[in-house]
Amino acid sequence: MKSLNIVAGLAILAMPFTTTQAGSDKSNDIVDVAVGNSSFTTLVTALKAADLVTTLQGKGPFTVFAPTNEAFSKVPEDVLNDLLKPENKAQLQAVLTYHVVAGSVDAKTAMTLSEAATVQGEAIQISLNGQKVMINDAQVLTADISASNGIIHVIDTVILPPESMKLAQLDKINKMISDNPTAAGPMNRGWDYNLQRITNPSFGIN
Repeated sequence: MKSLNIVAGLAILAMPFTTTQAGSDKSNDIVDVAVGNSSFTTLVTALKAADLVTTLQGKGPFTVFAPTNEAFSKVPEDVLNDLLKPENKAQLQAVLTYHVVAGSVDAKTAMTLSEAATVQGEAIQISLNGQKVMINDAQVLTADISASNGIIHVIDTVILPPESMKLAQLDKINKMISDNPTAAGPMNRGWDYNLQRITNPSFGIN
């Protein structure tokens, strides 16, 4: 049964990416392919904001799990806009490099793996959900788009590195505390007070 599912999954992965031009010209690098495909305009904007264009134009090879514009539209607008700000470049880099695996991993190879280490450092999970090939909670729409320095697999959801997101939330809490020193209360209950303010905005209002 598992082997049948893998065959079915590979058949799904082999389906052409018909929403735009396939972008499979091997004379183009990964960034060229993304720029030439109208489904990746948000991804290209994010790569530029994160200063990762030159990196993904490098020799590689790289395997990129590329979210479409529709995938980025699932991210709350305020969160996405915040990520694109210069002061949040490190966090944006973490998110984007979590979509990149060093080496050239085609669909056939990917289907032999249960996980893969990303350039960001944390692993992505590879699995089958019926006939859907999943990268964490993202579905692979099309695989094996060739570029001169690697392979692109198209996914329908932006995937987030778990540990980095936890650290980002902790940084947000710390920043709120540092930006509101007069609201911290006595030192022995400052953390509790500010965490209450984050989880309950009306806390402390008489």
